[in-house]
Amino acid sequence: MKKFLTTLAITMFAFTGIMAQNALNNAGDNIIGIYQSSQSGDNFKAKIVKLEDGTYQGQVIWMEKTTDANGNKRLDAKNPDKELRNVPCDQIVLFSGLKYNEKKQRWDGTKIYDPQRGVRAKMTAEFAEDGSLKIKGSVLGISETVNWEKVKE
Repeated sequence: MKKFLTTLAITMFAFTGIMAQNALNNAGDNIIGIYQSSQSGDNFKAKIVKLEDGTYQGQVIWMEKTTDANGNKRLDAKNPDKELRNVPCDQIVLFSGLKYNEKKQRWDGTKIYDPQRGVRAKMTAEFAEDGSLKIKGSVLGISETVNWEKVKE
């Protein structure tokens, strides 16, 4: 009987650990979805997905203005990586490798790309009280925060 109770206690402890890990993973997964926002007059939608390595990636999936004044497709012309300058504006990967930080209850650990300026900035993301996702980018102590509104899971 003692052996049975010991085995039961160990099994329950292991199960509790698995459940706690699943809850942590689910907390991080709250960021997954489609968001809409606007920055410097550009209205866009971005999709955040979970990658196989457990990190998150955000990519533009829609832009209100996809052509320039001459009717040409807008491209990622300011990208410091010359190989990415032909990517259409509605397909730009904004960040990859974002991780959920359980202690701080936010996402961090990567940089976000700003296609309007052609720069990458240290990124953090967290949900505001109103439910919007606060995306903060910082370069050399200068920060900008943009709120994204979730429109779809």
